[in-house]
Amino acid sequence: MPCGEDWLSHPLGIVQGFFAQNGVNSDWEKKVIEYFKEKLKENNAPKWVPSLNEVPLHYLKPNSFVKFRCMIQDMFDPEFYMGVYETVNRNTKARVLHFGKYRDVAECGPQQEVDLNSPRTTTLERQTFYCVPVPGESTWVKEAYVNANQARVSPSTSYTPSRHKRSYEDDEDMDLQPSKQKDQHAGARQAGSVGGLQWCGEPKRLETEASTGQQLNFLNLSSPFDLNFPLPGEKGPACLVKVYEDWDCFKVNDVLELYGVLSVDPVLSILNNDERDASSLLDPMECADAAEEQRVHSPPASLVPRIHVVLAQKLQHINPLLPACLNKEESKTCKFVSGFMSELSPVRAELLGFLTHALLGDSLAAEYLILHLISTVYTRRDVLPLGKFTVNLSGCPRNSTFTEHLYRIIQHLVPASFRLQMTIENMNRLKFIPHKDYTANRLVSGLLQLPSNTSLVVDETLLEQGQLDTPGVHNVTALSNLITWQKVDYDFSYHQMEFPCNINVFITSEGRSLLPADCQIHLQPQLTPPNMEEYMDSLLSAVLPSVLNKFRIYLTLLRFLDYSISDEITKAVEEDFVEMRKNDPQSITADDLHQLLIVARFLSLSAGQTTLSRERWLRAKQLESLRRTRLQQQKCVNGNEL
Repeated sequence: MPCGEDWLSHPLGIVQGFFAQNGVNSDWEKKVIEYFKEKLKENNAPKWVPSLNEVPLHYLKPNSFVKFRCMIQDMFDPEFYMGVYETVNRNTKARVLHFGKYRDVAECGPQQEVDLNSPRTTTLERQTFYCVPVPGESTWVKEAYVNANQARVSPSTSYTPSRHKRSYEDDEDMDLQPSKQKDQHAGARQAGSVGGLQWCGEPKRLETEASTGQQLNFLNLSSPFDLNFPLPGEKGPACLVKVYEDWDCFKVNDVLELYGVLSVDPVLSILNNDERDASSLLDPMECADAAEEQRVHSPPASLVPRIHVVLAQKLQHINPLLPACLNKEESKTCKFVSGFMSELSPVRAELLGFLTHALLGDSLAAEYLILHLISTVYTRRDVLPLGKFTVNLSGCPRNSTFTEHLYRIIQHLVPASFRLQMTIENMNRLKFIPHKDYTANRLVSGLLQLPSNTSLVVDETLLEQGQLDTPGVHNVTALSNLITWQKVDYDFSYHQMEFPCNINVFITSEGRSLLPADCQIHLQPQLTPPNMEEYMDSLLSAVLPSVLNKFRIYLTLLRFLDYSISDEITKAVEEDFVEMRKNDPQSITADDLHQLLIVARFLSLSAGQTTLSRERWLRAKQLESLRRTRLQQQKCVNGNEL
């Protein structure tokens, strides 16, 4: 473990040391960041930092150093805070200078009070993000992070639970109990706020009243607080994240790994309720709007903790089996990556066999599923996203559990996914598009607010006859736009705002999908298991965990490989296309060439080749020929319906 635990349990003490040495000189802030950067470079140091994703909140000490893996769901307005402030001793009149960075509550001794008129007070700005756990994060990802974390935590409250290790899923019900002991806080006098910092005349509340933070969840709230998760059934903490540097680098839907100071002071809840009580003296309409915005932007810290960010990193992926950074240049020098690339061929062969079994013996469909799973938008040309590869697997049996279990297989392979059951009821009822709530001044999430590289499986086999109402039509349109343009138009009431995305959409259907797709492959099962669940369970249990991990590394890593086509191959492809047009001018179009190039790209990358070879080009043509022939055969069987 890293030498000394002060930086983990008392990070503000470290900050105080740098502030005391440097005074109001801004160098102290840079030195703090450098200090924690160096600490995290020490052997396995990140594994010793408690994570809000894995550790229940009441096990974490207030003002301790924590980390959080999350997605930015919303960005609130910047807020002002006292960067430096001065306190005065009421008896001795002695003055002490304090820092306000990384704090919600100003530090104030028993006989001290904040001098709001001090000329040495400085007001600074910080940005607040509302962050949620990564939507659709797979169970295997969560488990891998839990197993890797070596943080030593014990309950920070005054009680000791009978169980020693619980996850957020276990603790969620307990953490959402209403308050029963709010009277304990009636004595919180001399409370107030200015410049984004609150202060209180009792300095030890931060440490001694951590337990009561659990009891302030729903103080005076008119309704239970909505954590605003994009996907239904999600669990885990939401956090208000205070960012002090370079916040312009981040945007909504970015996935971040944050390191910072945890703030869960119960005083925050008391002050927020005092402000709500004060606002009741205003005009009733203004009061209702102000109260709703206050409720959303300043929820109880026991329910939505604050993190004051010291270090923030934008994550390219959330696969715990790979290095966090997979930039083109770094991946070339990484021993792990180069070692894995050397044994890529057998991994691909095993994955193809595994997916062939999952697709009931259809090896051609398995080939296309691999290409789909490694596809990614690598650039945009004007409005056209290049690299997207939406696959429609038609021929799936209706009223069967096949699509459900196929999704379960995909879940075991990708880091984040969601299965959208495309029923008339869901399309009419669910909210797909995020929209701006101007009363609460927040972005209300929707199903399509997903981070890059999420696998979205749309199950159309559940669709039956019925009427789509207006929201249903809007939802289908939004889904079609996502597939075609890789963007979602968020609803800001008076205008639409375009948010580019990079979502892998896989559609399962009986006939041809109602949604647009880049590629349709018709399923041809070679076997019919009497019990689909038993068949898929035995398939998963037959794969060694080490082999499954190789599949997961393979599918994530290949998304980050560079790719190019040499001038020689480009010329050969052009000549080949001209010949194809001569032989069959009616059926070969420019769109077909684009499709062939996409298939050839991901076919090459699936073999670990970063340039297109003649061999891979011919193989791409062969796969496309087989796929088209199969569709034509099906068309002959079913008439015009594919």
